[in-house]
Amino acid sequence: MRRGRFLFLEPFFGGSHREFAEGLIEHSRHEIELRTLPARFWKWRLRGAALYLAGKLPEPRGYDGLITSDLLSLADLKAMWGPACPPALVYFHENQLTYPLAPGERMDYQFGFTDITTALAADRVLFNSRSHFEAFFAELPGFLKRMPEYRPRWVIEAIRGRSGVLSPGCRFAPSDPIPLPLPARPPLVVWNHRWEFDKDPGAFFSALEEVDARGVGFELALLGENYQKVPKAFLSARERWGNRILQYGYVEDRARYRQWLERGAVVVSTARQENFGIAVVEAVRRGCAPVLPARLSYPELLPPAFHGHFLYENEEELVEKLLRLLVELPLPDSPWGGRIRSLARSMNRYAWGNLIEAYDAELDRLGGFAS
Repeated sequence: MRRGRFLFLEPFFGGSHREFAEGLIEHSRHEIELRTLPARFWKWRLRGAALYLAGKLPEPRGYDGLITSDLLSLADLKAMWGPACPPALVYFHENQLTYPLAPGERMDYQFGFTDITTALAADRVLFNSRSHFEAFFAELPGFLKRMPEYRPRWVIEAIRGRSGVLSPGCRFAPSDPIPLPLPARPPLVVWNHRWEFDKDPGAFFSALEEVDARGVGFELALLGENYQKVPKAFLSARERWGNRILQYGYVEDRARYRQWLERGAVVVSTARQENFGIAVVEAVRRGCAPVLPARLSYPELLPPAFHGHFLYENEEELVEKLLRLLVELPLPDSPWGGRIRSLARSMNRYAWGNLIEAYDAELDRLGGFAS
């Protein structure tokens, strides 16, 4: 098989964007050259990263294809590069039509139109989950209706026709051992999501307050990246739960991060926005029992047989399911061990080793040398 040469431009090199780029490069049979910008000021990246990178790379010749993410305005980049721009694949980690607004923030419609023009400028668009794909196309008609006249409704099918769904790979091997659930007392609760409003940390800490009020013990590992200032919810939690917080802040070292997940008993999400959930998949694969909303991408992540055990519909059910796990997991004859190990094994379908052939096939088609 031919080994192609691709350029990967990532203007927000952090979180899932970084995980995806590094994992693809590590596992693909193709040669992929990565150029990045730091993971901060995402709005300005969306506005101006294409112009900056076009100036840094004035002659993108010799590449079979271009890979980038939704935080780069591909239409701007192609306008600068002209015919020198190779065929382009855009990976949508998120989109600006459905992304929740921060408190006090108003929608900037231009970000939504940048998503649209980026998708139209691409030869191929991939969404990271079926739920993300469906949410984008469900919102797109209503977004266009915000225009007072001359609405370009044709873009809906034009984008749909070049779009598909392909989960991001996760950095574990199917052959990795599945840890036994730890009968730790008190159990360790893991938060390994971004420290931002869309992950709703306030709801997480409120649930812990209710658990504590019922006399159930726990400890905390507050992991995940924080790109700018620390949200108030975490500052308050540090003051409230200081003696129970065993880790406070992002763990850069992958081996140490994996160790925290393997020590964990439960991983909790209270997200208002999640289009895939690499953090949850990694924690579950390392033996954590999940407590997740029955919405967004989470029902897609877990096989249906596990939904009743690990997905919650409302705040009351979140507390009840978290309480049950914290009480029953440490028991010598706990009924949860087999379920958790079986669920962990099911996460192997998201390992890079099981997804890379599909990605390389996409790159083969992009480069025009598919067999």
